[in-house]
Amino acid sequence: MEQTFVMIKPDGVQRQLIGRIINRFESKGLKVVGLKMLVVSQAQAESLYAVHKKKSFYAGLMKFVMSGPVVTMVIEGISAVNICRKLLGATFGPDAEPGTIRGDFGASISFNLIHASDSLEAARKEMAIFFKKTELVSYYLDTHKWVYHPTEEKEIEK
Repeated sequence: MEQTFVMIKPDGVQRQLIGRIINRFESKGLKVVGLKMLVVSQAQAESLYAVHKKKSFYAGLMKFVMSGPVVTMVIEGISAVNICRKLLGATFGPDAEPGTIRGDFGASISFNLIHASDSLEAARKEMAIFFKKTELVSYYLDTHKWVYHPTEEKEIEK
């Protein structure tokens, strides 16, 4: 099982899309093992977006991510990183395919509703910024037997 980090950004929270967005991950068969709402601190924002520090949009990105509450999540499932990225859609709403979160809810190139880790390495780093290991809950979903084929059972932690 993979775990990945997902954050509903301030625009997603302000537009009251939290439940609809979380439903997309759960409907796909992924499970939420960590969840919290918070206002991102300067230190958290700097750590999360360190890779963008020298880019022209960095200052605006920092201001935006700290502008209001966000919802942070750890999502778990087989190929969770890849599946979550596909569910988000292209970075900019106008470019995102219908059926994706950004394609269905996003119209802006500045406000893109949601962030998800782009690799397992990034996921581990980003989860650690917002969650202690003791804040993640391990549990079995009986529905996984209807989501994953029996040949994938070795991947499912019971």
